Amino acid sequence: MPLDCLIRGGQLVLNHEIVNADLAIEGGSIVAVEPDLRAGAREVIDATGLTIFPGVVDTHVHFNEPGRTEWEGAATGSAALAAGGGTCYCDMPLNASPPTLDTKSFDLKRAALQRSSYVDFGLWGGLGPHNLDSLEELADRGVVGFKAFMCHSGIDDFPSVDEESLARGMEVAARLNLPVAVHAEDETTTRELAQAAIKAGRTTIRDYLDSRPIRAEVMAIERAVALAVQTGCSLHVVHVSSGAGARVVLEARLRGANVTCETCPHYLLLTEEDVERIGAVAKCAPPIRSAAERESLWQALASGQIDFVASDHSPAPWSMKESSNFFAVWGGIAGCQLLLGLLLQEGHAGRGVPLYTISQWTSARPAARYRLQNKGQIEVGADADLVLVDLSQTVELTRDGLYDRHRLSPYIGQKRTGRVCRTMVRGRAVFADGRLMGSPAGQFIRPAA
Repeated sequence: MPLDCLIRGGQLVLNHEIVNADLAIEGGSIVAVEPDLRAGAREVIDATGLTIFPGVVDTHVHFNEPGRTEWEGAATGSAALAAGGGTCYCDMPLNASPPTLDTKSFDLKRAALQRSSYVDFGLWGGLGPHNLDSLEELADRGVVGFKAFMCHSGIDDFPSVDEESLARGMEVAARLNLPVAVHAEDETTTRELAQAAIKAGRTTIRDYLDSRPIRAEVMAIERAVALAVQTGCSLHVVHVSSGAGARVVLEARLRGANVTCETCPHYLLLTEEDVERIGAVAKCAPPIRSAAERESLWQALASGQIDFVASDHSPAPWSMKESSNFFAVWGGIAGCQLLLGLLLQEGHAGRGVPLYTISQWTSARPAARYRLQNKGQIEVGADADLVLVDLSQTVELTRDGLYDRHRLSPYIGQKRTGRVCRTMVRGRAVFADGRLMGSPAGQFIRPAA
């Protein structure tokens, strides 16, 4: 019987090497990776001159569905992912309304995403001071872990945790063998600095950046690590913005703690001077730091102190970005479509990072961290989640080329290495030749036992 699909002549990015080989797909899975495969197929794709990566696994996105779909939504968010080579994502429990804090809200979100997602997805559960009794039920539903905020989340219906509730939640998560991810900024420090600045009428971009210093991140990471060690919990620190924050994670690991961390493209590409120039589109928390901190993050990423890169795609309508008071501007950067492309431009073309290392940052390591079985690697038995890229082409980013709902990006006008020619989820093309293919058919993925 002929195969479903045979991809010939491509350069394959494996976990630790680049090989020239053909790739065979049957039943949504990779069934062979060999040079000059002799087999018939219903579809044959000539990938000569193209580089084939595992599909991007973006484990930190906010598609805000259901309830705040006008901010983004899974239809437009997953379309953007597919256009950028994304084949699987993990949606955060906020800024959906209701947030994913119990089984009812989980079921609403899963149903909404299954109706409209072009690519596969996992779901985070929330961890707050009032839903500790729901964590086990969320685990039964299949969440990849629990997300907690150590400072105000920006959304009143997703409260931050105090030390007691975080410790109790970590105890439950440890028993359930699921990680706790924390937004690590010290609440007291950030609140008092912000209140003092606003009271004094200091509400510029620079004043906002100064109100969320690196020490607030370091203090929160240190406290989360201490609680994780105390409870035996697996800890993940999201969007680390400083070399000092990454060093706290490394030191904890050297002492035997089960702690990982991620950073985001905007911390690796932009500086605080860029934020002052670009404005609200580049506002986030923790904020973007100095050029020196940007270099320290690259060093931490290259040395393995930082485990992988996620987008923290967090869009909002332009109306929420308009204010002369920068503290009142919604903070969040839209970037899930650009995760791979920006790293190829800055990491591979700019810094000489091997393609397989970039693939580990965007695919293999996030998939492994959250036990997303058969995702993130090109190997026999894995899902045929693939992105075919022409690295010989340079693409200028325009608003018309974006697929997220509001098409607001700090990278408009920049050039990046590589054009996504085709994105495939379980062997099915979801994006090809510059357009979406077919209808939404993403599947819910739960962590492997």
